[in-house]
Amino acid sequence: MTDPVRSVAFHALRAVSEQDAYVNLILPAMLDEHHIEGRDAAFATELVHGTLRRQGTYDAIIDHVASKGIGSIDAPVLDALRLGSHQLLNMRVPAHAAVSTTVDVVRREIGHKPVHFANALLRKIGQKDLDGWLSIVTAGLDEDAARAVRASHPLWIVRALKEALGGHATQIDKLLAADNEPPRVTLVSRPGLSTPDQLPGTPGRLSPYARILDEGGDPGAIPEVRDGRAGVQDEGSQLVAITLAETAVEGADARWLDLCAGPGGKAALLGALAAQRGAKLVANEMQEHRAELVRHGVRRLDNVEVTVFDGREGPWEPAAFDRVLVDAPCTGLGALRRRPESRWRRKPSDLDGLVPLQEALLTRALELVRPGGVVVYATCSPHVRETRGVVDAVTSGRDDVEVESTHQWWPHIDGTDAMFAAVLRRR
Repeated sequence: MTDPVRSVAFHALRAVSEQDAYVNLILPAMLDEHHIEGRDAAFATELVHGTLRRQGTYDAIIDHVASKGIGSIDAPVLDALRLGSHQLLNMRVPAHAAVSTTVDVVRREIGHKPVHFANALLRKIGQKDLDGWLSIVTAGLDEDAARAVRASHPLWIVRALKEALGGHATQIDKLLAADNEPPRVTLVSRPGLSTPDQLPGTPGRLSPYARILDEGGDPGAIPEVRDGRAGVQDEGSQLVAITLAETAVEGADARWLDLCAGPGGKAALLGALAAQRGAKLVANEMQEHRAELVRHGVRRLDNVEVTVFDGREGPWEPAAFDRVLVDAPCTGLGALRRRPESRWRRKPSDLDGLVPLQEALLTRALELVRPGGVVVYATCSPHVRETRGVVDAVTSGRDDVEVESTHQWWPHIDGTDAMFAAVLRRR
């Protein structure tokens, strides 16, 4: 019988590859369905997440070892080989166990035909450690191409992140390494509904509302999270909401807008902060299923109205709000440590559709904020085209908008996702 843990891990990888599934959604459901918990669940999680994070490295090794190259390998067999490679090169699994259990998965889940091929390939991979293979597969590559293989990031992402860091080689290596480390779960206390001291974990580094869980476990089992008085939210995401709330405005401070509110983490924190001042928040989301997530997140707050409109065309009057957040749809390159599959799905061409949308949303936000009010433009991406490029394009030639400050938080420096925020004031 195939090991059920490895079988679930294989099917999770297939769902990610074949159905564009999100691993953070499908894997917990699979583990529940097969009653896998405790140490077995942790092992399965590392198998899947680790394999996805290191996929680029393993693919380079598999391509070198396979006589006809990686392009000749059927997708299910390739996923199994990646799973076996991760056990051989990055986990404390004895080589014979890594090979035999992976071959069992191939036999049971795919069929007998590729068994001999998978067995032979994995035995070859097991003959060297990771450093030995990296020396071979990066030989002759230029600096960034070798870095892409070693750190398992697409080359275009390596170059984009390096540009965002100002071209610093030591910083890019630290950032890529941080992307490959599993992030700890961060909680947020929503003011007026709970206090940080009521939550487990250690205080956050930058947000006064954050608590970082030292160990695994289900945050949904925490009473404050379960009933909406607290939530799960990266510290960088918290800082975006805090930046909007703490920037001074001139005059009235009664109407706030979150223009792209789904899935609702920032809206819930903003709503709680607004309630402390007697202000109301409109949390807008274009897609109904994401708007439902926002409603769930703000269910304990009676000062939040959830609306469903395209943020570029909503029914609001010009200059109707004192504070506006534009948490724009983006490539998500700042959250690669949380979404390991996304680095393999994104393409440079995605920017051609996203950047005009980001510019349009920021332009609309500046119409909706009153003179003296503030807009915070934020992305979970440090890509220059999505950050400074958008802000510069929208504000260029305008004398009614002032860029007061920009903030960029980093996983390897701040322990957060790579969040960008620019504070703009309407004159």
